[in-house]
Amino acid sequence: MQRTMLQAKLHRVRVTQSELHYEGSCAIDDDLLEASGIKEYQQIDIYNVTNGERFTTYAIRAQRGSRTISVNGAAAHKAGPGDILIIAAYSVYSELELQKYHPSLVYVDEHNRIIAHRERIPVQAA
Repeated sequence: MQRTMLQAKLHRVRVTQSELHYEGSCAIDDDLLEASGIKEYQQIDIYNVTNGERFTTYAIRAQRGSRTISVNGAAAHKAGPGDILIIAAYSVYSELELQKYHPSLVYVDEHNRIIAHRERIPVQAA
């Protein structure tokens, strides 16, 4: 059996910009991508704490250290600058992989600086 589980979460990041006339995606500071283990072009779900919107898009890399969270394309109608988001990525794990499973949880302050990080433990394939 395989189960879809939370792989990574960026908790309470703030949108720094939104660009309606840009191809759809969410630009995320490379420091946050690296800390969470989310890969560029990976599918992500976004939960807007500010307005309740929920949507799916993909991650793209923003400049390291910029603290950027930019919601782009049609999703710009669902999140704007200042909104608080939870960004989640999910992966599929086998029962064997789940024995060592731990998601990566990254917490930030109001300026998207990492303040806490539950380290992810890489899952080894059987």
